[in-house]
Amino acid sequence: MKTEENDRPAGEALEVLRENGFFALRTPEEHGGAWAGTETVARELTALGRACPSTSWVVGTCATAKTLAARAVTGGGFFADPDALFCGSGVPGGRGERTPDGVRVTGLWPNVSGCEDATWALLGLVVEGAFSFAVMPTSDLAVERTWHMAGMRGTGSHTLVADAVLVPADRIAAANPFPLNDMMLFAMTALGPVVGAAQGALDAVHAMFASDRKPFMTAYTRMGESAGARHWLAEAAYLVQRAETTMLAVAREADAGELAAVDAPRLKRALADAGRDCRAAVDLMLDLHGTSGFDTSNVLQRFWRDIAVGSRHPHLNPYLAVENLGTALAGTG
Repeated sequence: MKTEENDRPAGEALEVLRENGFFALRTPEEHGGAWAGTETVARELTALGRACPSTSWVVGTCATAKTLAARAVTGGGFFADPDALFCGSGVPGGRGERTPDGVRVTGLWPNVSGCEDATWALLGLVVEGAFSFAVMPTSDLAVERTWHMAGMRGTGSHTLVADAVLVPADRIAAANPFPLNDMMLFAMTALGPVVGAAQGALDAVHAMFASDRKPFMTAYTRMGESAGARHWLAEAAYLVQRAETTMLAVAREADAGELAAVDAPRLKRALADAGRDCRAAVDLMLDLHGTSGFDTSNVLQRFWRDIAVGSRHPHLNPYLAVENLGTALAGTG
């Protein structure tokens, strides 16, 4: 795929996404966007991830960046084009110095998905000791091509660099604590592409079962004749379905009303479990495929690599999810 070959999304794919409104999912309605709910975002990213998890991830990053821009920054006209691609980083990788003309920003932000193709970047920085967000044109920033990963290669998550860039004061604002509802939305932008990747992998395995392929070194004439193969297929399909069901249940809860802090450990554990279900499912699928599943021409190994990387995003961290849930249940927090 071009996304993997170039370590960035394919241009023609981005154009199709733009034409079909995917970059406007979290553009405010007053600016011509959809401001889609958490469940809608999760479903759309899952559908995209079924074909290309990396491209889905870039759409999710855009949704996160636009959500933060709309919440935190009040001016700047950056929503004039509702279909503009945004990228971003919540890491406070820069510092801002106030001047009579605005704020001079210098910094470095790694792992900014879609940064070579985005029009705007929302970036975390420190201004006068306060954690803040700035919205900046990517044309004012340099890109260091530092993204060389085994999975999610096509996200183009390179490093953005600002060298004393002057940013108008109304494009910078102090950051407020993120509501838990927003945190669940942000988690969906990581989990949706992963669940979609697991579904795409399952599509490939179903196609194998429908073919004349048979288990090597056996008397079977087709994969489906093997009770063991059918068992592995059922387990994999169940795990993928459970991951999607868990994800959508959390998304619907986030859309239903304001979440309380007490809900966080339970919900984060659920999302982490969904990510682990996707990893377990694709391992079973690779067992069914055998070593041929790792051929670079086989789509299954790409989904496996993308799931392995994407499901380990901090939003889906399983050991911290267990730790925090245990702390909450024991009342020691």
